[in-house]
Amino acid sequence: MRAPVDVAGGRAAGGAGGRPLQDPRIPHPPRRVPLIGDILAVRADEPTQSVVGLSGRLGPIYEFRFLGARYVVASGAEVVTDLNDEKRFCKHLGPEIVALRVMGGDGLFTAYNDEPNWRAAHTLLMPAFTQAAMRGYHPVMLDVAAELTASWDAAASSGRTVDVSADTTRTTLETIGRCAAGYSFGVFDTNAGSAPHPFVEHMVAALRGADRLGLLRATFLPRFLADRYERVVGRHAAYLHAVADEIVARRRAEGLGHHGDLLEIMLAPDARGRPALDEANIRYQLINFLVAGHETTSGALSFALYYLSRNPDVFARARAEVDRVWADGEPDFDHIAKLRYVRRVLDEALRLQPTVPGYYRAAREDTLLAGTYPMRKGEFVLALVGTLHRDPHWSGPGLKPVDEFDPDRFAPEHVRARPAHLYKPFGTGERSCIGRQFALHEAVLILGTLIRRYDLIADPDYDLVISERLTMMPSGFRLGLRRRSGPPRAQP
Repeated sequence: MRAPVDVAGGRAAGGAGGRPLQDPRIPHPPRRVPLIGDILAVRADEPTQSVVGLSGRLGPIYEFRFLGARYVVASGAEVVTDLNDEKRFCKHLGPEIVALRVMGGDGLFTAYNDEPNWRAAHTLLMPAFTQAAMRGYHPVMLDVAAELTASWDAAASSGRTVDVSADTTRTTLETIGRCAAGYSFGVFDTNAGSAPHPFVEHMVAALRGADRLGLLRATFLPRFLADRYERVVGRHAAYLHAVADEIVARRRAEGLGHHGDLLEIMLAPDARGRPALDEANIRYQLINFLVAGHETTSGALSFALYYLSRNPDVFARARAEVDRVWADGEPDFDHIAKLRYVRRVLDEALRLQPTVPGYYRAAREDTLLAGTYPMRKGEFVLALVGTLHRDPHWSGPGLKPVDEFDPDRFAPEHVRARPAHLYKPFGTGERSCIGRQFALHEAVLILGTLIRRYDLIADPDYDLVISERLTMMPSGFRLGLRRRSGPPRAQP
């Protein structure tokens, strides 16, 4: 078995190594402390939210430092839009994403641009996300949605509230497991209890650990501190690797040729009689899909349900659409795309609370960023999605202020009136999320199912709290449920 990954870096543009954009004009937070840096400006438990908060004070591009680690952040729409130019910039693996390679290796999300397995896997796996493939996944998504509603029915009948983020995580993990690899995590088994599945526990620990490991690697602290932390992350990654290896071994024991899923595509022999991807990369691709394929979607669903529960007029409008489109039967594949207002609800939730808060971009060659900042080849910048999504252009006649929830922003007339490239919840360029359509179909299906079946009872004392673990997720968000009153419609 080949060595897993490098986490220290040392690569050219788009990989690890390099350095942030160098320009003495870039502002930084006030009250910088010698050696320590901007510790007074960035909260350790909420680093992303702290960095987003700095944008209003420091402008469209700024830097912050911590124990020698330096980050340059682009928050203004003009700067971020320029960074999205694929001819001049490319994906860069920031320190925390490099650290994530302990878990994800050279999978699609965590691969360097110049690693041959990225291009090979991307080309090989694209057919797994065609419309024909999506039609095959639709019945599986319906089955998992039915298991979720059975669980929520039990909570509603007993008067219990539900932990929304935990349950959407169970749902999306089960969905991607079955759709991608024919594997059930059994998250809704009656004996599973309410505790997170061990896969989720180890994944969350690995994500949070990678975030901290990446920062430690970038500081001037002694290397042994990061090495010790890497071993901790490695223990969690080892569990995830064992799960992936079990899934692959089970499929090989069953025999190939019976499934049309992502795992089948990776294991199918090529003209040489061997899989197109090597054994370790198959594991890493599976880990990438199991993690990225459920973590971000569960966050998007949780935020959407939060806003629906606090906007009864939006909820009523979404329910009316579901009733009209789905009528009395179980929704088929084509019904999901017809839920245009429900899709706007999801889009608006992702605008206000993008589950992936930013992405790194590196200069392919020497260039001038936003016509102002000289960038050398390999220098990189962190592009913030959250501030891009709250640019003043998101407001307009008949719309609420940009900090408020308003799905009508995604009505066609408002979309046409806005400049392009202001909405990037799935990243940008050729390295953007390959499973975007899968996630959108799943999320709209689940939202439609829950909207049609339940009245959502919000806790008036709850204020949105966000947990950061590389991705963003509501924390402590619970809902009361009431089965829908009035003439019931047939439910999936």
